[in-house]
Amino acid sequence: MTAPLPAAGELAAVDTAATVADVDNPSSPLLAGFVGSMFMLIGSLGVGWLAPVSELRRMPLFIWMRAEAGGVALSIVLLAVGGMLLVRAWLRLGQRVHVWGEEARKSTLMAVVAWGLPMMFSVPLFSRDVYAYIGQGRLMVEGFNPYENGISALSNYFQLGADKMWTEAPVPYGQLFLWIEQFIVWVTNVQPETSVMLFRLVAVAGVVLCVVYVPKLAELHGVNPHRALWLTAANPLFLTNFIASVHNDALMIGLALAGLYYSATRRVVRGIVLVTLSIAVKPITIVFLPFIGLLWAGKNAGWLRKFAFWGLTAGLSLGILVLMSLVNGFGFGWINGLSAPGSIYIWYAPVGLIGMVVASLGNSFGMDGWLLADWVFDAGKLLAVGIVAWLIFRGEHDRLIRRLTLAFAAIVLLAPMIQSWYVVWLIPLFAVTGIRNDWQVKALYFVVSFFMIYAISDQLEVFPYLQTADLGLALALARVAAAVTGLLFGLYLIFWDPRTRSLFRKSPEPVVERPVI
Repeated sequence: MTAPLPAAGELAAVDTAATVADVDNPSSPLLAGFVGSMFMLIGSLGVGWLAPVSELRRMPLFIWMRAEAGGVALSIVLLAVGGMLLVRAWLRLGQRVHVWGEEARKSTLMAVVAWGLPMMFSVPLFSRDVYAYIGQGRLMVEGFNPYENGISALSNYFQLGADKMWTEAPVPYGQLFLWIEQFIVWVTNVQPETSVMLFRLVAVAGVVLCVVYVPKLAELHGVNPHRALWLTAANPLFLTNFIASVHNDALMIGLALAGLYYSATRRVVRGIVLVTLSIAVKPITIVFLPFIGLLWAGKNAGWLRKFAFWGLTAGLSLGILVLMSLVNGFGFGWINGLSAPGSIYIWYAPVGLIGMVVASLGNSFGMDGWLLADWVFDAGKLLAVGIVAWLIFRGEHDRLIRRLTLAFAAIVLLAPMIQSWYVVWLIPLFAVTGIRNDWQVKALYFVVSFFMIYAISDQLEVFPYLQTADLGLALALARVAAAVTGLLFGLYLIFWDPRTRSLFRKSPEPVVERPVI
């Protein structure tokens, strides 16, 4: 049968749409983001985290940028401006897309490469967890059980560059990541820069998994895969946390997304294996398993069938974890390490803020304020558990992955401590299940801007170098300078930039979609 010809009005719409490029000059934001990432690379030479034993500390350029006030000031400004340039470039790239098609996908992938490549060679930024990974790997190479020994068991452990919180803290990572740590330290013979680069390659593997499986999961939900990829992989918060900061969360979430995709496409055993490997990096993704059990049980499953497949899912995952534990001989010691994040708090976490207020009020009335704060923190955890349980047992089958997303969000948002990389766990899941082009995407813009500004000013390695009688004051001044620079740039994006302010203040323009003839 011959398809009917389109009406004159439809042809006019096609002709009009045909004159609009899919992506309007993406080279401009791509170049701006690359410049921002290069600024961050240069700034990292002065305020990024180096191990005390690093040979880079002896190079003249590093000495000037880290030991002289002018070099430190330049590093702080470059880092702050570069980070916010990256935010602006990401926003502008999204604005320049008129049709979320193959051209948008190509531009997004170019952004991931162009913006991520300089970060591959930066000194670790915003976190020094990678040096804890090196310390934990050295523990195993030297015959220690990292679940029973902190890095203080090592000789000259302070030269490794890890945060002092890891001195006695149990390792909260699973068996797979312990093997990765041990292998990297063994191969590099504890050489810090080479170790950092290999851990970065591990993180990039996680980024690649996200790039592959975010669009696939989005398509399953009828969500535009190319827009979901832009929201996730080109996101500056994603790139800085996973590449510049070298967090193992990249591998964790990449494996979890891959497992979720295979589970949702009826290849459940493969999916469970991948999610279990994710758990063996960081056990927080264990929350995926009940929802995968429901996917396996099927849409119209009764309660008996659901419980049977929950049992099968848990049995298969637990069996893999037990086997891995028998191979490495360390058991399930990571369970003890899970309590560490809950024992600290931060002011911008809702539960953390409430706990701080309760503690202050309690102390003012002569009570043990921090005991009361601990009750608040415990209440937040219990509420999160209740929400997760509700979402497991209640809700539509077709919204299972969205229910998982909300359950994961409850765990993050009701914790007393929220780190920026915790937020990055959630972005891919929300993107693949749908972030509407209204207040929802605006909320993401604000979240990304806030956490970039906070990261820029939070962890800077400057206090050992500035010549001042009060090193605490020097650090405070450095952080204030970084925060003010980032905040002013953020305010510019929101209120004054003629290109980006509309993203935060009014409904976005509709995207042109070309009709199929």
